[in-house]
Amino acid sequence: MENHTDILGYFFQAGFVVKSVMLILLAASILSWTLIIQRAWFFKRIQSQYEDFKHRFWQSEDLTKLYGLIEHDKLEQQGLASIFYNGFKSFLNQRSRGAVEVEPMQRAMQISHYKQAEDLEQHLPLFASIGSITPYVGLFGTVWGIMTSLQALGQAQQATIAMVAPGISEALVATALGLFTAIPAGIAYNRYSTRANTMLARYDLFQDELVALITEQTAQTAQTAQTAQTSKEA
Repeated sequence: MENHTDILGYFFQAGFVVKSVMLILLAASILSWTLIIQRAWFFKRIQSQYEDFKHRFWQSEDLTKLYGLIEHDKLEQQGLASIFYNGFKSFLNQRSRGAVEVEPMQRAMQISHYKQAEDLEQHLPLFASIGSITPYVGLFGTVWGIMTSLQALGQAQQATIAMVAPGISEALVATALGLFTAIPAGIAYNRYSTRANTMLARYDLFQDELVALITEQTAQTAQTAQTAQTSKEA
């Protein structure tokens, strides 16, 4: 049998089970790299949206106008802007009824926060599964291939290293493919889970800042109105 040194040659020489393992690992690797690229683009977009809205928010002199712009553009209701939109919407609804409370605003923003968390943490369980399972899948292919090679060696009248070495080499390719698939998925899981947690922590901080800002402005407005009323009565 011709001794192929490339992975494609090992694949064609391997048995049915080892071939199946290699194909599964190849499919998992393609899926993993596709999602890695997609997630990289997603987090870059989310980071850009976060920085853009944060700048607009702190530069805005009237949050009602900013709210109106977001309300009329559904595409802007994403990420941090979505949390602001829902929180400020709750504030406006309460103000129209004459009483403003913090808890409804926090609840509205927290619901939006959970929705954003789902988007940020999407595919993380898949990365974790690929990173933890594929080495064992590759190991299974290796064990099966070595077992088949040893069985064939046992049936031979004269056993030599040349007879068993190609089969063992083919089997070990399955382990290599398993590691090749698992390592990028594991790195992606750690990287994107960290980025998701960082972004969610920033969202939490913004929620506290928005509540504090609205509470302060509401108190100032009430104090101004009370002072004006006192002056009128005097």
